[in-house]
Amino acid sequence: MKSLLFKCSFLLVFLLFSYTPDVQEFYGQATYVSKSTMDLGRWGARMSEAQKKQVQARLKNRLEKTYVLSFNKAASLFKEEDRLDATSGATDSWGSNFSRGKQYKNVKENALVQSQEFYGKQFLVKDKLQEINWKMGSESKQIGQYTCFKATASVPSKELAWYSFSWSDLRRNTPGQDAAAEPEIRMTEVEAWYTPQIPVGHGPGEYWGLPGLILEVNAGNTTMLCSEIVMNPQKQIKIEAPKKGKEITKDAYQATISEKMQEMRNNRGRRRG
Repeated sequence: MKSLLFKCSFLLVFLLFSYTPDVQEFYGQATYVSKSTMDLGRWGARMSEAQKKQVQARLKNRLEKTYVLSFNKAASLFKEEDRLDATSGATDSWGSNFSRGKQYKNVKENALVQSQEFYGKQFLVKDKLQEINWKMGSESKQIGQYTCFKATASVPSKELAWYSFSWSDLRRNTPGQDAAAEPEIRMTEVEAWYTPQIPVGHGPGEYWGLPGLILEVNAGNTTMLCSEIVMNPQKQIKIEAPKKGKEITKDAYQATISEKMQEMRNNRGRRRG
């Protein structure tokens, strides 16, 4: 009996000391504040400063957003916090058709799963993660309590906002244009700041692939800055991919949006005629 008890005790001690926590048990949550500026172009040149401020105030709900990134070693879930329109007290229904939905990224499987709603129809976009060729720099700065290092990249602008829509894109795809001409690929210069103190390859939005959590991104007219990080909170976070919606690729989703917007423009033109 003593021999059996000794063997069981030895086995229990061995299991306790040989146990290594699963990588999924390392998790955290980061809050990002996103701010964008708006170029009013020629239209803005004819406006007074008071009118410009009024336009900015009305569009604040689209230009300033708050997101939460939940992550573990392998995967992350990035979603926007709901907020009311600053002027009407209602949600921005038009803007929501072209805003980023709940986004799941798995850096180990190179997988993107994103939930998108477009005019009442639910889509589940499944694709590979956007490839980003980062150039690592030696410049550093402090963001909160974290030491961050700079990295830069040049990324096709279309790939950073594939879920959105631009009338200029529709004009470029209008039949009758020179089909032989190579379409211009517009690029966006990206500046990111990551911290090796949180050794995960995640970041907000489409950004990922650095040796540490990305805490700040400057791209085009938008800045996303981490305002708070909570590591291993008491209440464990579920990081699961969205599951509802018609499965579709990024390219097919873009084509669906363009087709629908072209149809709406044509219908509006017929009503005017």
